[in-house]
Order: sequence, then structure tokens, then C-alpha cells
Amino acid sequence: MGTAPIVKIALSGYYGFDNSGDEAVLQSILFALQEQGQEQGIQIEPIVLSANPEKTTAMYGVKAYHRMKPGSLLRALRESNGLISGGGSLLQDATSAKTIPYYLAVLKIAQWLGKPTFIYSQGIGPVGRPMFYGWIRSVFKRCAFVSVRDTESADLLGKMRLPRERITVVPDPVMGLPLRDAVEGGGATVGAALSGSEVRTIGVSVRFWNEDRSELEALARSLQELLAARTDVQLRFLPFHLPSDEVASQFVIDRLGDHKNRAEMLRGITHPQDMLAQVAACDLLIGMRLHSLIYAASQFVPMVGISYDPKIDQFLHRLGMKAAASTASFDASAFTEEALGLLDAREQWAASSSAAIEQLKAQAQLPAQRIISFYKRK
Repeated sequence: MGTAPIVKIALSGYYGFDNSGDEAVLQSILFALQEQGQEQGIQIEPIVLSANPEKTTAMYGVKAYHRMKPGSLLRALRESNGLISGGGSLLQDATSAKTIPYYLAVLKIAQWLGKPTFIYSQGIGPVGRPMFYGWIRSVFKRCAFVSVRDTESADLLGKMRLPRERITVVPDPVMGLPLRDAVEGGGATVGAALSGSEVRTIGVSVRFWNEDRSELEALARSLQELLAARTDVQLRFLPFHLPSDEVASQFVIDRLGDHKNRAEMLRGITHPQDMLAQVAACDLLIGMRLHSLIYAASQFVPMVGISYDPKIDQFLHRLGMKAAASTASFDASAFTEEALGLLDAREQWAASSSAAIEQLKAQAQLPAQRIISFYKRK
């Protein structure tokens, strides 16, 4: 029996920043590459570009280089047989005008070095500066495979005049992330002791967005109404991006008044599968962070979304849902009503959503499958 050929693939993304959602993207891609590699007889050796290479290596057991040190970045690309850029919202200029140039530059350097490049389930946009359109198009045209996580991203690339037939729409890779015990065959999830008890646990994932914090003030009013209506409910705040989401969570908790003692915050969770286990143990998830909603869907936990970015609406749309509120418009009473309606409906919600969720889970493997097939043909 011959040894499987080794393919070294560099991975570029928002990794090493203690953002549970982006760490989940990385872990999901690593799992998918490993699984597809085993199926197709190729051994994948990932090389991750990270803001914290030591931590990334310790967490995932992979080689990692610093993403912002030119010498390290070049070494990673030279060592590799190709580059994956993804997933997440890498090509957007809402948070900074520097984001798009960085990720395109990494792709461009890899292409200059003659390395095959792959776009892995990215969310494209918003792109408010049309000057980036031509650069994105020219870099993507040279990629061996382009996949995006929703039709809206594909439409935006079409607006940039990238041929539509070059673009594959797939789910976010995190839809395929398994629970730790499903991988390792053990380990009880934290919070699982509550299942079977009469306490209902609502997971809450918030972030800062509006400068006046009006959306968090409205959410706090809504949660007060909810806790007043249901004495059997406890809130579990799940900060996805450390440390800022811990501060945002505390901001909401401090505004719960007499109900403050029925809220807890879980601190310091950085491993994606630990956070996934926490979400799985909830009866309902209220989420601003995209990956809190994706975690909930993957574990068949009903969710109430708060939209601060089109990516939230795009994901909920794939499940036939709409955001219950947005950072621009937040009706606290209507939000409470929707949350109360879903709180006791996990089984019904899971039954009605299962076909869409299972389809997304199955499709989440497609980019890894196509990338491994590319090397199988070579």
C-alpha cells in the first residue's frame, strides 16, 4: 500500500484574533480538507496564516506563520502547493478600507509565485468603493476555484463582471462543524446537565455596533419583558469575539434590572467546538454574530436573529427566516413575542427546518472536495 501524496495548502483568513466565528471557519475548513483528503487518498498539510501563530498551532496542531510579517507570509506561500482564501467576510470595506487590499495582496503574491489559489465559501461585500471591483475581478479570474456562501455574494461578483459560471454558491463552512464528542467519541458538553430540567436556557450573542448602543438598550428592554413573562428562563451570554463581546454582554446584563441575577456570562471560550457545545445546550439562541446563528442552525436550536449586516439576513433567508430586529430598527415588544413563540417550539422548529439544514450541512463539504480533486488530477 503506497503512501498518500502530501499536499501543503496555505490558509488565509481572519485567524488568530480570538473571534470564535472565524476560528470555527478555520476548524471547519481543516476538518473538511482532512475528511476529503482521506476519501481521495491525499494527505493535506495545512499552513495557517495567523495573527497568533503559536496559539493557532497549539489549538489545531498545524503549522502556522504570522499573517502580517512579510518574511513569514512569503515563507508560508513558498512552502505551500497552493493557497485557500476563506471563508468569512474577508472582502468587505465596511470595517476598514485596508481589509480588501490585504486579502487580495496575499492572493496576488501566491499567484505571482505560481501557486494555485482557491476562494473558499466567502461572503463578498459590502464593497462601498467601486475602485476595488476591477482588482477583485482580476485576482478571482486567476483562481482555480471560486465559491461564495450566498447568492447575494455571487450577484455582487457578477456586478464586478466576474463570469457567473466561474462562481459556485455553497453554505458557510461552519455548517459542517461537528461537536467535539462526535469527533472524539466522548466528553459531555457544559450545560448539558440542564437538559431534562425545567429551566429554559436562552443563549445570547451580542456585539457593539451602533455608537449610541440603542440596539443593545432595546435588546435589554426586550429581555426584561421576556424574563418577566417566563420565570423558568435563564440567559447565558456567549461572547464570540474576545474581549469586545464580553464588554457588550456586560452592557446588556447591567440593564436587566431586577432580572440581572438570571443572566450569566461564559468567559474565555476560544475553541470553536467548546462554543458549539454551549450553543447546542440552549433551548433558544438570540444572536447578532453570524456564526452564533450558524452554530444554532447546525445543532437544530431555534434562533432569533438581530441584523447588523446583510450577511445575517442572507443566512436567515437560506432557512426561510427573517431577522426579528436590526440595529437600525428594533421593536422590543415584537422581538419578545417572537422569542417567546420559539422558546417551547424546538422540536417543531427543528422538524420544519431540518430539510434545509441537512442540505446546507451536506453542501458545506463541496469546496474541500473540489480543491482535493484539483490536486488529484495533477
